[in-house]
Amino acid sequence: MSVRAAPPVPDVFDPRRYAVGVPYDDYRVLRDHHPVAWQEEPRVLGWPAGPGFWAVTRHADVVRVLKDAAAFSSYLGATQIRDPDPEDLPFIRRTMLNQDPPGHGRLRRLVSRAFTPARVDRFAAVARGRARALLAGAVRRARDGDGTVDVVAAVTDEYALLNLADLLGVPESDRGLLLHWTQRVIGYQDPDEAGPAVLDGAGEPVNPRSPALLRDMFGYARQLAAHKRRHPADDILTSLAHEAELVDAEREMFFFLLTVAGNDTVRGAAPGGLLALVEHPEAYRLLHEGKVGLRTGVEELLRWHPPVLTFRRTAVRDTELAGRRIRAGDKVVVFHASANRDERVFTDPGRLDPARSPNPHVSFGNGPHVCLGSHFARLQLRLFYEEALRVLPEPRLARPPGRLVSNFINGVKSLPLRLG
Repeated sequence: MSVRAAPPVPDVFDPRRYAVGVPYDDYRVLRDHHPVAWQEEPRVLGWPAGPGFWAVTRHADVVRVLKDAAAFSSYLGATQIRDPDPEDLPFIRRTMLNQDPPGHGRLRRLVSRAFTPARVDRFAAVARGRARALLAGAVRRARDGDGTVDVVAAVTDEYALLNLADLLGVPESDRGLLLHWTQRVIGYQDPDEAGPAVLDGAGEPVNPRSPALLRDMFGYARQLAAHKRRHPADDILTSLAHEAELVDAEREMFFFLLTVAGNDTVRGAAPGGLLALVEHPEAYRLLHEGKVGLRTGVEELLRWHPPVLTFRRTAVRDTELAGRRIRAGDKVVVFHASANRDERVFTDPGRLDPARSPNPHVSFGNGPHVCLGSHFARLQLRLFYEEALRVLPEPRLARPPGRLVSNFINGVKSLPLRLG
């Protein structure tokens, strides 16, 4: 009796693959045969090669890595696959996202005072009205044209941006800056989003998270904090400006984190969830007719289209994961989208089931770094889908969607729908 050899390890690093679609078939190969698999990190899209990393694709292993900060650190090498410049690392470590307990817990506690569910809920009426107005405008644009509209350009980009700006307290005249900074930092692998890379003296691209490329954003954060001290309002940045335990550098890092993460979470999830419903008409009808509630529906859409694809940790010490020996200093990258389709946890994971319960997806992470703004994101998504289901009866794809070139963000750059 012959033993069938395991299939080779597929490449799930190349960001260009994700412009075609999330490689779920390759994720399954990894989960079934190589749950912790070494990935090469070659030079791609002009960005330098890296030393490689371990790809973690099963749900249980992803959760273990995210929960065990003592073994898998956010601080040692930060949280992006690409290694930061060693000279930039002390700066990058200042943000809460790139810290471990107990320092992470201190910063999270301080910002949580401002990021309360009560404050977020007060934005519900404004967010619903905004979704309604933007969707109505998209419908008019389709009727006045050829019957199609790009929902990303007409609705979801503006919806995510303006909601975030309201919550933070960014003046209306400056709100375009938030989108510009988000595209530059998050979409840096995609030339359509970030534009030409800034090169250093050796001709290599400068990391968009480096101090050199964040001076304008941090300068703005300092000015806005000073303005909020003189003119307080009911917003997140006023609370942070008056938080005595924070130093200026920490406030600036919070502005960076809330701007980039807060905007791109909904900016990616809203069109991604709508695309899932368009591609699954039965699920759309169940929600449209009220046979399934949107609270469970939102969770399933997040499972199906997680806004974040990957996060990186660094092994603190020699350890073992799914039978593989991990050396201290190795990069360990969790794949959220793969964990969300793990057959060991989800029954029939390739089926979009808006009534799925329980639904332990990891789209907002797990452990100490679970997304601080998940309440706000869920609220925005629920309101958006409620209005979309009301005014977009049975939308259809007019053309294939445009996807972000990124192995980090599960972005939808365009979603052309035929309405009516």
